[in-house]
Amino acid sequence: MTDKRVLFVASEMVPYLPENEVSSLAYESPRMVNDRGGQIRIFMPRFGNINERRHQLHEVIRLSGMNLVVNDMDMPLIIKVASIPKERIQVYFIDNEEYFKRKATFTDENGNLFPDNDERAIFFAKGIVETVKKLNWNPDIIHVHGWMASMLPLYLKQYYADEPLFAESKIVTSVYNKGFDGTLDTNMMNKVKFDGISEEKVKVLENPTYSNLLKVAVDNSDGVIIASDDIPADLNEYISKLDKPVLPFVSLYEFEQAYADFYNTKILG
Repeated sequence: MTDKRVLFVASEMVPYLPENEVSSLAYESPRMVNDRGGQIRIFMPRFGNINERRHQLHEVIRLSGMNLVVNDMDMPLIIKVASIPKERIQVYFIDNEEYFKRKATFTDENGNLFPDNDERAIFFAKGIVETVKKLNWNPDIIHVHGWMASMLPLYLKQYYADEPLFAESKIVTSVYNKGFDGTLDTNMMNKVKFDGISEEKVKVLENPTYSNLLKVAVDNSDGVIIASDDIPADLNEYISKLDKPVLPFVSLYEFEQAYADFYNTKILG
């Protein structure tokens, strides 16, 4: 991985949010690339339950201040950054008062999905791309973890198709078992179509379930990693029919060599 540039995008990540399959691998995979001489950037949402003082988040003024349009509304983009001290790894946080101020990640205190989770995912995807453009950093690989990040492959391949910075970038999506029950806002497809993305690319989002979001993500990826031992059956079947590299499940204790080989031989090879 020496000198390869890998952009990691995660819905959640330790140490900023509780440990689970997504948050652990979203931390361990960039650490692995970093240890092997690669260059990394990491992005995640700045959820309101992340302790800014403890983790020493601070706003990056030169990267903040843009407005992103989501469903015909101007939403200000704020970029914060923090370091994971023992690893010398920096993490960029996509923030917006309206979308991420609340003291929870995906659901309210009663366990109900936030009604604007679809817009948050769109804002997150656009915010990452616009920030990486400002950094003028062209990644060799973009690796997506978690469903809140699942709009990024679609937006990169469709909305930002003519963006030269990402012309050579390869996208990898990790598919986990950790999703959500029910659906996101049933108007999600129209919000994506508002950005000029054709209906045929997002038809499945008429019913924006966890599996359907991930189907859109893998359709717009160059490779797929099965990141959980047991993913939803319909997703498993869908992925099995794709004509692109797929890495079967490997445990957290054995993933390093498997991921490095997959990057080098299947994605960049």
